[in-house]
Amino acid sequence: MNILLIGSGGREHALAWKIAASPLLTKLWCAPGNAGIAREAERVALDVADHGAVIAFCRANMVDLVVVGPEAPLAAGIVDDLAAAGIKAFGPSKAASQLESSKGFTKDLCRASNIPTAGYERFSDAAAAKDYIRRQGAPIVVKADGLAAGKGVTVAMTLAEAESAIDALFTGAGAEAVVEEFMEGEEASFFVLCDGEHALPLATAQDHKRAYDGDKGPNTGGMGAYSPAPVMTDAMIARTMDEIIMPTLRAMKAKGMPYKGVLFAGLMITKNGPKLIEYNVRFGDPETQVLMLRLMSDLVPALLAAIDGELQHFSLRWFPEPALTVVMAAQGYPGDYAKGTRIEGLDEAAKVEGVEIFHAGTKAEGDDILANGGRVLNVTASGASVGEAQRRAYQAIDRIKWPQGFCRRDIGWQAIKREKGGKA
Repeated sequence: MNILLIGSGGREHALAWKIAASPLLTKLWCAPGNAGIAREAERVALDVADHGAVIAFCRANMVDLVVVGPEAPLAAGIVDDLAAAGIKAFGPSKAASQLESSKGFTKDLCRASNIPTAGYERFSDAAAAKDYIRRQGAPIVVKADGLAAGKGVTVAMTLAEAESAIDALFTGAGAEAVVEEFMEGEEASFFVLCDGEHALPLATAQDHKRAYDGDKGPNTGGMGAYSPAPVMTDAMIARTMDEIIMPTLRAMKAKGMPYKGVLFAGLMITKNGPKLIEYNVRFGDPETQVLMLRLMSDLVPALLAAIDGELQHFSLRWFPEPALTVVMAAQGYPGDYAKGTRIEGLDEAAKVEGVEIFHAGTKAEGDDILANGGRVLNVTASGASVGEAQRRAYQAIDRIKWPQGFCRRDIGWQAIKREKGGKA
């Protein structure tokens, strides 16, 4: 098969690495890709916002399957346009992508379908939002309604912080906010492949959103992850499927927008069970990096089964060993950061047993690898335990020479505490 992968981040490098291993693959392209993806796929300089150009490339190169990595092209309807041109594409339609592109849409769907989630209200007026916040009190959560690259969420511990988040959101016309109750519990990332009617659970994972050790600092797009997430027991997975995932699929089908693709449920595991924090309509980043390392089966037939409505009798096999990934980011992320700094030692780092290094924001300049984004590298490792995977990842990181980068040194701490017999 000829396959085109769309995207340029660490998620796409992990997907490219896994797709490249498929015996079904004839040729893999990636648009636009990055320096690491260039090892797995031929990079093409396509403007992915120009759907006509993407369709023309697919026709000229006899592309059999397009795999869409990031959320923005999905929300722009690229899957609809490819399907209309007779080209198979993995990902939800523009209408179904509202599960991520509008937090308000998802919250209203949850309310109508009795899907457990945080209490909330929607606002298009800053003064009304602030009045609601003062009545509710802190801590409280403020979210931008639309796409925000994983960073449009403020978990405000004080009223002043919440009001500041509202001011930041309502800087332009047409802004909308969702204000939610603060939920207590342990977060988990839960992924399912969907074919419009059926859902196939993937391995579980846990992300680390805060920038610094000890879960301190601002929210980011994710500073590391590990799989499996111990909090997601078989019983908790069953409840999540019954109480959250399947009611969502039924509701979307009833709305005339059946959901096909991967559905990523960000969960809070509370004392009363799983509650939905939010949906993403694509593979998570950095969770995909650990999922692909653990996936034993060929990914390509699973993607095709989701597109073709054939998931009901489909299954996947997983390596039992845990995997862990650490994000190396540019100093200053998630705020302002410099681009173009040189990264050395990657080949030595990759020699550590069980380690794969996925590039997120890099570019090649001659033989040099340069930082070209906020989150730059995903140093990913498997091991007999989360602790061993963590040791291998940091051993590899210590071989990388990049003074302008930083990472958290405590990724996986909750799982490791459990492994040592303590409570997370």
